[in-house]
Amino acid sequence: MVITSLLPSISRFADANSCSKSFLGLETWFHFLPAKDFNSDCSMTSFDALGTGSGFLLIAMAILDDLLRIAAYVAVGYVIYGGITYITSQGAPDQTKKAQQTIINALIGLATALIAAAIVSFIGNRLGS
Repeated sequence: MVITSLLPSISRFADANSCSKSFLGLETWFHFLPAKDFNSDCSMTSFDALGTGSGFLLIAMAILDDLLRIAAYVAVGYVIYGGITYITSQGAPDQTKKAQQTIINALIGLATALIAAAIVSFIGNRLGS
């Protein structure tokens, strides 16, 4: 009895999110727009450009979220690059120090990008609902 009453709400939740596809963790430009703005076939019903519920801010938040995720991918690439440089330095002190600094800077950048992406995603979800 309880499970059958939950099924319609679960299916509505699945339908609302079916329009938003992601690729490598990057969301679509309309990710934070409310589900009420879309039909079941993922076509937009309305878009308030300049009103109180302006969609431009939400679209900008989605683009910023994607840019921060790309920055995190670049930081991971630099961690890998620093690791390879460290391995191939063959104990040379200047190359080892440079590789360690690259890894440290990349990890700081990765942490900053992840925290910023989490904040943008939180704000976008709050504004979009």
